[in-house]
Amino acid sequence: MRVNRILLSSALVVVALVIQVSVLARLHLPGAVPDLMLLTVLGLALVYGHVGGALVGFGAGLLVDLAPPADHAAGRYALVLCVIGYLAGLVKPETGQLKSATGPMVVVVAAAIGSTLLYAGVGALVGDTAARHVGLGSLLFTAALYDLLLAPFVVPGIMALARRAENDPLAETGSAAKATDISSGWLSGGTGLKIGSQRNGLRVKAARARMARAGRIKGVKRL
Repeated sequence: MRVNRILLSSALVVVALVIQVSVLARLHLPGAVPDLMLLTVLGLALVYGHVGGALVGFGAGLLVDLAPPADHAAGRYALVLCVIGYLAGLVKPETGQLKSATGPMVVVVAAAIGSTLLYAGVGALVGDTAARHVGLGSLLFTAALYDLLLAPFVVPGIMALARRAENDPLAETGSAAKATDISSGWLSGGTGLKIGSQRNGLRVKAARARMARAGRIKGVKRL
């Protein structure tokens, strides 16, 4: 990942974690808790692709696992968000622009349900049966509902920030220089003309023009 991606992703993940722990986790809503970290990973994955989404998801999930008051094994949520970020990155639009809001909303619902199921499945493997006592059906419904309601306020903004960070002036300058090199190579190779020969020819023509002008001036003076 490039430096601008790492810096932006780190800042957004930290902000999302602070809001998640200090605000959303204290709302005491029935069922699940709105997952701002999941929405942050989805927004970045839809811009960065499956590799970037997996890396951001793993880092964000690991941060959640280590942040208090974590009550589960470290690495559990990192695995969940890594898988979700990878899968979400696979549906990244080729042009980078979304034609409608239907696609992202479907991705949000699928990610909310998938992350809940995967988290419960990993918990069952390590002996955590909390999802059974709460009710898996209630968790799935509330998780999808809360994330769907929160997504319009989070995902578009994160995608816009990620796209803006992708517009690196240094990268654009390098691309312009590369384009200039390509055009110069095309002129010299594809047309059979050499840039150096053109410059020398122009210099010779300018020198001949100056000599001719000087001759005309001398002729006028003699007359």
